[in-house]
Amino acid sequence: MKLIRPGTQPSARGPAESFTGTVRIDMLNAPPPPARASCASITFEPGARSAWHTHPLGQTLIVTAGCGWTQCEGEPIVEIRAGDVIWCPPGHKHWHGATATTAMTHISVAEALDGRNVDWLEHVTDAEYLAAP
Repeated sequence: MKLIRPGTQPSARGPAESFTGTVRIDMLNAPPPPARASCASITFEPGARSAWHTHPLGQTLIVTAGCGWTQCEGEPIVEIRAGDVIWCPPGHKHWHGATATTAMTHISVAEALDGRNVDWLEHVTDAEYLAAP
């Protein structure tokens, strides 16, 4: 068994290649193979969001604080709040992040396929983002 205590792992800044705005990533667990699931707590400051992306085996998001937005390709933007749980199926193109005025934190759980748990695509444009309700 491995016990990971809060505050014992460094936070990381979400890389500009994958995120717009200020994003903090706190890894919660990334076990070695043969385990495939990893999880992280990700905090988006107001206006921050992920780029469009897909997951080879899907992704579960558990919103733990604040209010944010998410969108699946071809569908309207949806507001998400603390307590919401979102399932993104394998290969489903989507993005998620904070609203323009409020921060949002979620836990992301994703499984890796052949060592890869996400495929990053193009950035969400300001026009796409600001189309939110």
